Amino acid sequence: MKLIFLGPPGAGKGTQATIVSEKLSIPTISTGDMLRAAIAAGTEVGKLAQTYMDKGHLVPDEVVIHLVAERVSQPDCQKGYILDGVPRTIAQAEALEAEGIQFDHVLSIESLDDTVIGRLTGRRVCPNCRAIYHIKGHPTKVEGLCDVCGGRVVQRVDDAPETVRERLEVYHSLTEPLKGFYQQRGLLREVKDTGAVADTNQVIMDILEGN
Repeated sequence: MKLIFLGPPGAGKGTQATIVSEKLSIPTISTGDMLRAAIAAGTEVGKLAQTYMDKGHLVPDEVVIHLVAERVSQPDCQKGYILDGVPRTIAQAEALEAEGIQFDHVLSIESLDDTVIGRLTGRRVCPNCRAIYHIKGHPTKVEGLCDVCGGRVVQRVDDAPETVRERLEVYHSLTEPLKGFYQQRGLLREVKDTGAVADTNQVIMDILEGN
C-alpha cells in the first residue's frame, strides 16, 4: 500500500500516518529524515543535498525527488510506504511521476480553517519533556505547568495565530491544488476530520480496506 496524506497544518496527517504505518507495517518516509540519513550514509544524493544545506539554501525539488526515489527502492518499502512532507506542490507531484513513483491512494484529511486555527493556537508544549497539551481539549492540571515534569508550558512560534493563518494560506495556494491533480488520476480519497483521532482513523482504514 503506497500512500500520501494531504491536508492543512493541524489536520492530523502525522498522527494518522503513524497509526496507519503501524497497522500496515509499512514505513513512514519523512523528507527531513531522508535528508539526514542520506547525508550520514554519504550517498551521492546526500552529498549533493549537503552542499545546499551548508550554504543555508533550500534543497531543490529535483534533489529531494531523487532522494525519495532512492529511499522507496530499499527493501523495507517493498510492501508499501507513506510519504510525509512530499509532494507539496504540483511540480513535485509531476516529478514523482516522472521518476516512476506510483501511489494506491492519496488521502486528504478535510479540516475547516476555523477548526485548524482553534486546534493549533490552543496547543501548548513543555520545552523540557515535550509533553503536548491543549487549553481546551487537554489542559494541564495546574494552569501553565506541565503535568509530567512541572515545567512551564509555552505556545510554539508555529502555533501563534498569525503564523497559523500564514501556514493555511500557503497550504491553500500551493498544496491544496494537489487534490485536483490526484482526483484526475482516480487516487484521491477525502477523509472527514471527525475531531477524534480514533474515529478519523477508522474512516481511513475503511477506505484502505475497500469498505
